[in-house]
Amino acid sequence: AHFLRRYEQYAVRGAAGRLPAYYDSLTTVAGASSSSPLPRRENPTIPRAALDAALAYAVNAQSGAFILYRNGAVELEYYGDGATAGTLFNSKSLAKPLATIATARAVQRGHIKSLREPVANFITEWTGRPQQDIRLFHVLTNTGGLLGQQYGVERDHILNRAYLHPRHVEVIIHDYPMTHAPGERYDYSNANMDLIAPIIERATDSSYPQWLSEQVLKPLGARGGTIWLNREGGTAHSACCIQLPADSWLRLAILVMRGGIWEGERLIPEDFYQAMITPTPLNPYFAMQIYVGATYAQWRGAGNPDTNFTRMFHSEPFVDAGEILLFDGNGNQVAYMLPSRDLVILRLGHFPPKEMTWDNAYLPNLIARAMDDAQVARDR
Repeated sequence: AHFLRRYEQYAVRGAAGRLPAYYDSLTTVAGASSSSPLPRRENPTIPRAALDAALAYAVNAQSGAFILYRNGAVELEYYGDGATAGTLFNSKSLAKPLATIATARAVQRGHIKSLREPVANFITEWTGRPQQDIRLFHVLTNTGGLLGQQYGVERDHILNRAYLHPRHVEVIIHDYPMTHAPGERYDYSNANMDLIAPIIERATDSSYPQWLSEQVLKPLGARGGTIWLNREGGTAHSACCIQLPADSWLRLAILVMRGGIWEGERLIPEDFYQAMITPTPLNPYFAMQIYVGATYAQWRGAGNPDTNFTRMFHSEPFVDAGEILLFDGNGNQVAYMLPSRDLVILRLGHFPPKEMTWDNAYLPNLIARAMDDAQVARDR
């Protein structure tokens, strides 16, 4: 009955910007006890005309939060449609790189040996089954051979049960199918990253919300929020569905942009970080829940490169191709990270209006070109 009610609520989407009705069991994820705002820069280093053009694009896209951070300070911060710095934004799939960072912390703290550790060491129900060959690396890179996401599946399809069921973890562990051998094919699926919560809970003896709080948010001085549980007192979703303020998402992006180091302290092991940002041969656009802008594709999907699942438009190659990193979630929840420029561009909020096609290359290229042109002018 719980599943059926959620499915009915899922099938009839609510108003934009509101939490879905099926988020019926939320719990708190505590942040830092005191969180000081990141530094602000009154005289931006990014040319004003570029900042104005970027803000206009974000406003036209119905953004709830839009922040540009460069060289240690915020240079532009905007909140729209009634949002404020304290508003909790629904992460959609930005929760996936957060789960990767949470896994990195478990490796650094010694609870997980390495990325090559068999998942069956924690999901012991997989021992003796084909899934026993899946490694943690496979889960984080969507290459474990689990069934990929699809559009338009019927009510009782495994994809709906794995997402909406009040015991979704048990559904994934016992019923979710493998379609390929581990390491054979990339296939985007929520099931992969929804395994991270039970893996971390079994490895660390902490609940997933507690682990996020103590090992990720508090070390960053980040504020907390709420996360969706599969049922009251149950397990949190780790593939989606955590709500945090924009500043917390910004800090996570800064951490990744700066190589896994926060204020001089390494929070992500170096070898883990390199794996986080290095695509597998199975998908040149995707590393460990982080997208990379290397090979140009006008339309890049979240699914296997030979499918059309959730395609993203790029009007041109990235100016910083080969370097740019992205958190990229449904509804254009996106953080662009450009390490050599010490630059993060964060956009959160509603879907853009239907008449607008979001150009995933526009904002980073606009800012990058303006910075390069300003440097050329200074060098003359």
